[in-house]
Amino acid sequence: MRRIFGSVRSRATLGATLVVAVALVAAGAAVLLSLRSNLMEQAGNEAQRTAQNVVAQLAAGKPYDRLDLDDESPVQVVDANGTLVAASDELERISGTATDAVRPQPQSGGTGTGSATGDDDDDAADDSGSGEAGEIGEGTEFSDGSATIDGESADYRFAAVPVEAGDRGRLTVYAGGSLDAEQSAVNTALTVMLIGLPLLLGVVAGVTWLVTRRALRPVEGIRGEMAAITASEDLARRVPVPGTHDEVARLALTTNETLAALQTSVERQRRFVADASHELRSPIASLRTQLEVGVAHPELLDLDGAVADTVRLQVLAADLLLLARLDAGERPGDARFDLGALAREQAEGRDEVTVEARSAQVAGSRGQVGRVLTNLLDNARRHARSAVTLTVRQDGEWVVAAVADDGDGVAEADRERIFERFVRLDEARSRDDGGAGLGLAIARDVAVRHGGTLTVGRVPTGGALFELRLPQAR
Repeated sequence: MRRIFGSVRSRATLGATLVVAVALVAAGAAVLLSLRSNLMEQAGNEAQRTAQNVVAQLAAGKPYDRLDLDDESPVQVVDANGTLVAASDELERISGTATDAVRPQPQSGGTGTGSATGDDDDDAADDSGSGEAGEIGEGTEFSDGSATIDGESADYRFAAVPVEAGDRGRLTVYAGGSLDAEQSAVNTALTVMLIGLPLLLGVVAGVTWLVTRRALRPVEGIRGEMAAITASEDLARRVPVPGTHDEVARLALTTNETLAALQTSVERQRRFVADASHELRSPIASLRTQLEVGVAHPELLDLDGAVADTVRLQVLAADLLLLARLDAGERPGDARFDLGALAREQAEGRDEVTVEARSAQVAGSRGQVGRVLTNLLDNARRHARSAVTLTVRQDGEWVVAAVADDGDGVAEADRERIFERFVRLDEARSRDDGGAGLGLAIARDVAVRHGGTLTVGRVPTGGALFELRLPQAR
């Protein structure tokens, strides 16, 4: 059961079916109530018309036994004391009115004691049941009940209409309108709803199931391809993109973009490991050779070369560790420090460097920013002919640290490539000087993670100009 309702298709089908079911039940109930109300109103209007016809006769002074009463509808005439004074001939039982009597009570002093027969005999006009003309009262009241006429029982809507009948006092006429049509119509509508509702819900469920299956088919294709990519570890594969231009298509595009970024990251990591292994192999091999020679021939041991190779290993290990921390998303922090003072500190002891640094506050990791300046100065020293200039200034909301040299500069085609890891434009000289092609890559990564930029240009004299821009601390 959990597996069945664990799919999006099943939940969508169940949800749509429940929503439609609730809507249909509510609409059906509203229809039935409206239908019943309308039919009840019609029955009440029919009963009121019948009662008003009798009331008009009573108001005209017509005797009880000469009233023209509808034999197909229950009619009662009740006096102010609640006594039945006239009723339909075929009335056998009644409920829902002021009295359940079906036979009029004898009236003293006249012939108007019987039930109304509708006889038009003028000889009875002088009976004591007759009276002066009256007027119709106001305020019709309705009630529900039942009656039996000529052996047939049914439910009725009764209308009670008052009338002032002259010397006969206040009378009330009760007349019933049949509710058979209302009950038949409501029952028919209810039967149709009970039969049609399950069929309609079945159609809704089937259509929803088919539509969701069609809509989710591309999702299943994406899932299957992702499973295959996971099993094969082939990040060059891509999921199929449907031509629907909807959310599923955008999901496929985003998935492919994620796969591309993951592939780039993995390839970059592989190149990083390969390049790091290559860079480590040279100083380790050189150091091993020198140590082996020293073991065999102590007088030939080159201590200066061994120390230099050890320093190269130490610097390279530190660079690799910093890159690993940057790739892991290490946050630079938000400590405030003076970039001008840091620049003067990093240039100390470098005779070829001229410093023009103003005080300017920035936020971040002082150690990492200091590493950027060190890398830029080392790079400038390797390529400068005689002089390196380090300046720190404010430029609006930015603090700019610029390192310029008087060397040959960087060709425009290589100005972005030099920031890639393990890239060296002068392979032989960089290796001899101990460069591994990581300094500028580290510098740019640190600049970006501090919300800044690192770019390279050219000074008027032709040398390289590196500009580190960091946001001024507020």
